[in-house]
Amino acid sequence: MFVDEITLHIRAGNGGNGVARWLHEKGKEYSGPAGGNGGRGGDVYIRAVRDLGLLLKYRNIKEFTAENGQDGMNKSMTGKEGEDLFIPLPLGSIVKNLESGKVYVLENEGEEVLILEGGRGGLGNEHFKASTNVRPKEFTLGKTGGEADFFVELQLVVDAGFIGLPNAGKSSLLNALTNAKAKVGNFQFTTLEPNLGDFYGYVLADIPGLIEGAAEGKGLGHKFLRHIKRTKFLIHCVSVENEDVLAVYDTVRGEIEKYGNGIDQKKEIVILTKTDMSDEDDVAKKLKALKKRNSEVYSASIIDDESVKQLGATLSQFLA
Repeated sequence: MFVDEITLHIRAGNGGNGVARWLHEKGKEYSGPAGGNGGRGGDVYIRAVRDLGLLLKYRNIKEFTAENGQDGMNKSMTGKEGEDLFIPLPLGSIVKNLESGKVYVLENEGEEVLILEGGRGGLGNEHFKASTNVRPKEFTLGKTGGEADFFVELQLVVDAGFIGLPNAGKSSLLNALTNAKAKVGNFQFTTLEPNLGDFYGYVLADIPGLIEGAAEGKGLGHKFLRHIKRTKFLIHCVSVENEDVLAVYDTVRGEIEKYGNGIDQKKEIVILTKTDMSDEDDVAKKLKALKKRNSEVYSASIIDDESVKQLGATLSQFLA
């Protein structure tokens, strides 16, 4: 199961309380104020890591809390500050504070972003000492740390993404080229979430299939289009089963161009899939038709090891 969005409740640490304490010297009990200040509460940071399955691990956690600061101590000693909390999130995460509306984007591996500040420590009674108040009893409590619900949405950062209408053979190709175990079936929307595979250190993603109207949110539209925003280049799959391969190609390209956001400018290659289901003349005719739209057109059948091998070599050149 792949989780690409989740809501987390996150709290920064509270500041420790200031205290009222007194110096205890020989022969001079309670000789002066010596209450220390409270320590500051821990801040909360999010950290970008290369682990696309990380949100799945948080399904049953949902709440994170940084350490509170310690209360002040005797002899004017400040309490210990609470430890900062670092929450690992997948590279490509978009994190929105649902209270303030502020949005944070994790674009670089190892990047750390402050999202909540810990509360300030309270003041001890020594802070209030003055010529007119030599024995102050005042102290203040620590401040509450920041707290909010955060919506985390993952936009995949992958090297290449398989796109195309439902049942175009994307999952089967991903399985043939990588160690992925994507679900395969002869019906639309078998792929409801992106499947990922490792191709010699490159990440390939099988994105849920498009339908006409996806740019307006039909089918899995916005979910699909969101995931290909950060894909370096697109592998557009068109099944040989389609009589009019140009119409099928144009349907997908039309939705991508309507959506825009730079997706329509990404480099693209086209794969005519399931070529074992037709004769050589039909395959050649459809390859020629697709080349009217894109010069980089290839063919593959998952039951033909040689064609899969050749496709792998082609992808390696584009990814290098």
